[in-house]
Amino acid sequence: MLKSAIVLLSGNSFFYLMLFVRNLLVARLISVENYGIASTFAISMAIVEMMSTLGLPQMMIQDEDGDNPRMQTNLHGFNFLRSLVSAVALLILAHPLAHFLGIPDLTWAYQLLAIVPVVSGLIHFDVYRLQRQMRYTPNILTRLLPTIVSVAALWPLHHFYGDYRVMLYSLLIQWVLTTAFSHLFAERPFRMTFDRQLMARAFRFGWPILLGGAVLFFIFNGEKLIVGRELGLEALALFSMGFTLTLTPTLVLETSVQSFFLPQLSKAQKAPERFNKLSMTIIQAYLLLGLVFVLGVLLLGGPVVHMLLGSKYQAIIPILPWLALVQVLRMFKAAGNAISLAQAQTENSMIASLPRIIALPFAWYAAITTGNLLTVIWIATIAEFLGFVISLVLIRWRLDVSPRPAAMSIAVTFIGLVLVGIHASFKYGSIASPFSQNTALTFILATSLIAPFTMHYLRAYVGRKRHVETD
Repeated sequence: MLKSAIVLLSGNSFFYLMLFVRNLLVARLISVENYGIASTFAISMAIVEMMSTLGLPQMMIQDEDGDNPRMQTNLHGFNFLRSLVSAVALLILAHPLAHFLGIPDLTWAYQLLAIVPVVSGLIHFDVYRLQRQMRYTPNILTRLLPTIVSVAALWPLHHFYGDYRVMLYSLLIQWVLTTAFSHLFAERPFRMTFDRQLMARAFRFGWPILLGGAVLFFIFNGEKLIVGRELGLEALALFSMGFTLTLTPTLVLETSVQSFFLPQLSKAQKAPERFNKLSMTIIQAYLLLGLVFVLGVLLLGGPVVHMLLGSKYQAIIPILPWLALVQVLRMFKAAGNAISLAQAQTENSMIASLPRIIALPFAWYAAITTGNLLTVIWIATIAEFLGFVISLVLIRWRLDVSPRPAAMSIAVTFIGLVLVGIHASFKYGSIASPFSQNTALTFILATSLIAPFTMHYLRAYVGRKRHVETD
């Protein structure tokens, strides 16, 4: 069991690291404007995923008939039909999407990406089925090896093209090889059948995932579409890269904490006192990690950007603390989401994400009227704060888990986050003052030192675990 967990964790971590490295390399190899174009390819692929994600791999793993060859061949058939619909949708959307982003001459590139859903529709589901037997290596290698090859291909692609096509063809290489490797590591022959009843069953399983995917699309890509259309490709490049630099670490922190605490919360469902204590513990764990992360971005963001991306992305530095605040507030919601998930209240996370979607028209209006990227980010920050408040209200109202015991740690953490915003405004705004910067930074550091002492549940939990390990 431990070996499987290590293989799964290390494989997935390395996969996301390779995606991160690819983004960084592409950003360094091509111009800022070309990287803005390249980032729109990811958005177009996300649109396709939003419209077609039905959780078929998860069904293959979770369903009691997942080991049945008949189930597998029908999922192959349904997946292929789904992929054809996605490909046609992308072909239809290519022209309006290119016009929406102000690059109509690149319609052909979005049309070319229609190859991806067709190819992914031929993926062999055996690599998912084998996970039922705790055999994770085939699936990990199927995802990881093509990504490594796509990263290695960047240099020859840059030699031949030297522009946004580096990312375009890298994506195509990745997906073609992903399908090829899925067949290479499969144990059963690949067949497709089309049973209406089984396909209807698969759709019933997947439609909530489809709806959740739409919500996630607008959370992660809504502002990007607005920025690309209204503020231009260079602004989109800066926003996308800043988004990547702050999103990737918070996703790692978020999923790690949730993976650690969710099984414990689930086991404590019928023990209210223990469940409430664990709930306060996970809230405080996210608060502490978020505060540390924002402080790290504030102190090290500039040098890290210069080291990873060079001087052409220096314009990211003023917006990086604000993007870190957005991602940290989004991460804070994960505490309420995990608590809700442990009690099978899966819709809570979607409800808590609604403010970010509702805020998109306001962000669009701000982008048109002000032409200021930072204003768009401020609106996203307010929306994520409201989402966090809603997540706490939901666990209090629907689960009877009061966040009041963690009120002091929440208050101190948010004082620290407000001070980070004040510091960023003094440092990068028009009213910059060295004295004000130093004063704000002093208070931020003091708040960061005080915060752990307000997190009694987290400190007690760590103390108990240390005591058990010592014994």
